[in-house]
Amino acid sequence: MDKKLVVLFPGVGYHNDKPLMYYTKKIANSYNYEIKELSYDLSNGVIDIKTDSEKAKAAVEEAYNQVAESLNEMNLDQYERVIFVGKSIGTAIMARYAMTYELDVDMIIYTPIAETFNFLGPCEGLVFHGSADPFCDTDMCTQLCEQMSLTYAVIPDANHSLETGDVATDIKNLEKIMITVDGIFSI
Repeated sequence: MDKKLVVLFPGVGYHNDKPLMYYTKKIANSYNYEIKELSYDLSNGVIDIKTDSEKAKAAVEEAYNQVAESLNEMNLDQYERVIFVGKSIGTAIMARYAMTYELDVDMIIYTPIAETFNFLGPCEGLVFHGSADPFCDTDMCTQLCEQMSLTYAVIPDANHSLETGDVATDIKNLEKIMITVDGIFSI
């Protein structure tokens, strides 16, 4: 049983073809992982999740139900290794799914939202957070990562897309992130 799977849980505005997810897919492919790309069809009432915490919770709930339906159709037990990769709202959805079904999966967590930590426990993987991310407080993120024994990296001056606004810096940061991600897949 040498099958490996990576499941991609995108953000609402950060889909699976944006840089973090795109290059993660390329790395997964280079290690012969089967790739499952998820997406969410959110109702109009929950689209504006960035400014309203109640809408954010509703969006997580709605997307989680869609993901659960999709993933429950798969037999995750057939895989030797499963890695969940999430971005933004996707981090909360994947953490909740892993917790609900008591899955032993590795996780790559790009820019978690605060709600993500409600569902996380110690896991193999890595949390990437931008110090200028307006949707997750850096002190809270690092403190919770330490309390939960989660490995994390804080990207200086990076926003919720892990970008600083300086293209050269962003490319260097993306390279460092992907080298780290490659190390997770190569295990």
